[in-house]
Amino acid sequence: MGVFVHSLCIVGFFILLSVIHCNAKGDFGDFEHGETVISPETIAKFYTETMVQSAGKEEQRCSENVFKARAAAKANGRKPSVGVEPTVGLGAALLIFLGVGIFAVGIAQTFQQVRKHVYHDADNLDTAFDAGGKVSIGLTATTIVSQWTWSATLLQSSTVASKYGISGPYWYAGGATIQIIIFSILSIMLKTRAPGAKTFLQVIKARFGKRTHLVFCTFAFFTNLIVMMSLTIAGTAVLNSLVADLSPELAAMLLASVIGGYTLIGGLGATFYVSYFNTALIFVLILMLVVEVFYNPFNNPENPFGSSESVFEFISCWKAPEEKMGNKGGSYLTFFSSGGLVFGIVNIVGNFGTVFCDQAYWQSSVAAKPLQGVWGFISGGLTWFAIPFTLATTMGLAYIGLSSAQGSPLLTEDDIMKGLAAPLVAQKLLGTTGEYAMLFLILMAVMSTGSAEVIAVSSIVIYDVYQAYICPFKPDLKDGQCILCSRYLRKQKDNEDGQLCDCKSTAKCDACASDTIARAKSTSSVKPHYTCETHGEYKEYQEHLLNYKNWCIVICTFLSVPLCLFCWAVNLNLAWTYYFTGILISSSVVPIAVSIMWARATATGVISGTVGGCAAGMTCWLTYASTYPGGLSLATFVKNTGEEMPMLVGNIVAIGVGAVFCVLVTYITRWNMTPEIEEAEWDKTRDIDNPLSPWVAKYKGELNLDDGENFHDRPPLEIVIRKFRAAKITAYVAAVLFTLLFVCIWPGSMLSVDILDLSGFNVWTTMSRGWAFVAAAFIIIVPMYQEVKAIYKQVAKNREDKIREENNSNNGENQALNQNGILLNRLQNQIYTTARHTNKQEYIFQRLRNTLARVLAISKPAQ
Repeated sequence: MGVFVHSLCIVGFFILLSVIHCNAKGDFGDFEHGETVISPETIAKFYTETMVQSAGKEEQRCSENVFKARAAAKANGRKPSVGVEPTVGLGAALLIFLGVGIFAVGIAQTFQQVRKHVYHDADNLDTAFDAGGKVSIGLTATTIVSQWTWSATLLQSSTVASKYGISGPYWYAGGATIQIIIFSILSIMLKTRAPGAKTFLQVIKARFGKRTHLVFCTFAFFTNLIVMMSLTIAGTAVLNSLVADLSPELAAMLLASVIGGYTLIGGLGATFYVSYFNTALIFVLILMLVVEVFYNPFNNPENPFGSSESVFEFISCWKAPEEKMGNKGGSYLTFFSSGGLVFGIVNIVGNFGTVFCDQAYWQSSVAAKPLQGVWGFISGGLTWFAIPFTLATTMGLAYIGLSSAQGSPLLTEDDIMKGLAAPLVAQKLLGTTGEYAMLFLILMAVMSTGSAEVIAVSSIVIYDVYQAYICPFKPDLKDGQCILCSRYLRKQKDNEDGQLCDCKSTAKCDACASDTIARAKSTSSVKPHYTCETHGEYKEYQEHLLNYKNWCIVICTFLSVPLCLFCWAVNLNLAWTYYFTGILISSSVVPIAVSIMWARATATGVISGTVGGCAAGMTCWLTYASTYPGGLSLATFVKNTGEEMPMLVGNIVAIGVGAVFCVLVTYITRWNMTPEIEEAEWDKTRDIDNPLSPWVAKYKGELNLDDGENFHDRPPLEIVIRKFRAAKITAYVAAVLFTLLFVCIWPGSMLSVDILDLSGFNVWTTMSRGWAFVAAAFIIIVPMYQEVKAIYKQVAKNREDKIREENNSNNGENQALNQNGILLNRLQNQIYTTARHTNKQEYIFQRLRNTLARVLAISKPAQ
């Protein structure tokens, strides 16, 4: 309880500090609306009094509802509304942040208690970065949805809908779903080829050495950097547009405080639990906005819609400027949109980089069992599809409809590029309720994705920087040697008679058992040192790393504040950051994939692809942008480099050249490939392990293995591949089918329709709403059911182990317990017995747990 109160105090202190040290007004002109009136020339590009229809149809005037709405907008000399009005009070916004922060800290503390009292691994370093490695399908899907729901997902998707019409939400959703589903292939490959790895960079280092490892560490940090840029830019833009007197400094500090508070307490597992509630709330709020736009249940007089038909009437009476966006016939209701297609290609290329090169997604893979991980990524991708597809179809098209109802655009071009279309619609249709809904949506998105990024950066710093270069446990350790005793794990060709490692696993170690009992009985805040000669020093080292993990999370969180303010100072908008992502990091997509899937891959090949592709993409992007008026001067740099065609060329060149260079140089440097070389390559990755919690122990159920005497006893690769074959086939089939569906079949079928009429529009919007309702039901019900079931199962197992241990103890069979491998469970229960008398709160918790277990046992026959 003391830790919980202390955590709340930390969050409250950071928020209070933010209020004291930040001025009420921002200093950046980026937050001021330079254009408060839309020019008549701009209005003329959009305004029409006849419906925009397919060629060949008879010209038809807009409906009376459209003309009445436009007349009402100008009645009594009213001026057209432009921009989002910041009406939420600063005090109310701070209370929201504080409430959400307290809630997140409470959930994080709940996770810690579950790991401590049910799974008994709360103080394990790996638990902080893999949440125990047994996360369910539902929670994996929830976390994928939550991590992939950037603030850009909520804002940029509505932006492209307001620019390109119905094609925008589809290309955003479909173009970012296939990467998640394809990533399920890499997930199962990681589990097969490197089951003990915690980061994808560990695989790079094991196979290709330090030089290649440092290159990919750099790109991994670039990825996390640009994701945090997108999050903070979007978050501060919306907060500043809706909250009165909120400066960018204060907004950035508040976001950092909420993200860092609960991440520091619970690690990755806390993000799983908080992600569940974040995702559930996001879906509830999205469905609320959908109901308001398409049904208007409370007959809101400010809402000109209320049905698909009324939305269609207003959208069909608003033109898309053809010369800029390329929508066929000037309609927003067509898939024939060159601008939408360009965005779709850039979106697909860029998102491959942000998924494959982002440690956050590899971490979600590490946290789940092989088959659960595959299904988690597939179901997570399909569930996430509903968020941008439904939200942007609703809010983006509603923005177009509201502009049509007013007779002039509601936002300037700059405000649209900042992602303010969705907040504006929420404010216009729902007033204060809509403003708070958007605040919660953005806060949830920034929290969940931001915390995942912080954990990802921290895991890279701990595993791939500090542990690898700054303070390694054994600096002189060679490949294939045991980290505990420095002997080789397998026979070496040049030393057949050399002594091999015989280190016992912790489950079979009597000295570790004695250490566990001694530390459990200790009432001091400083625990006794480990005495086990085999594992003691490494356990001390792991605790040392665990302390550094906390500092990493704090530092990474608050470095996001100057990053955010820098982006605003140089006037980077959300769209520019989103488009630029692929140019910077997509060259690493194919090299990362081949590092875990292709034994032939070489260090020179993957470095050539990554660095060469990035350099080529940057060069082509800047060269193309320099041809626009103003070139690359300081005044026009962001504008010209943010144009769609330079971004498109840069993205395609980066990923294409990266792939070609990687494959070509690999064949040049390693033409001959033998089974012995292939086996040696994968032995390097299978050696990645933590001797305190080896991967064989974690997967012995899936692999049908008995407890090994030594921690490095492991099955041959062929057995692992055969056991995980079903998961591998599932991943490949899903990746191929859904890629064809989202990239070829669905868009191709839409090209058979010129411009949607009312019936086609009804089908389209009904499909988007239906997908959202089904996805919401899945993501709210399934994860909760699976997690509660897993906890109940573990509690029952603990109880059975305790009863078995007591019975065996009474029969004088303690010796047999050691031989049968039950010692660890007995020790864990002794920890409970000791702690029960030294800690009143844990004693009460145990009594409640036992009571709940009895109730479940009684209710089992009735089920």
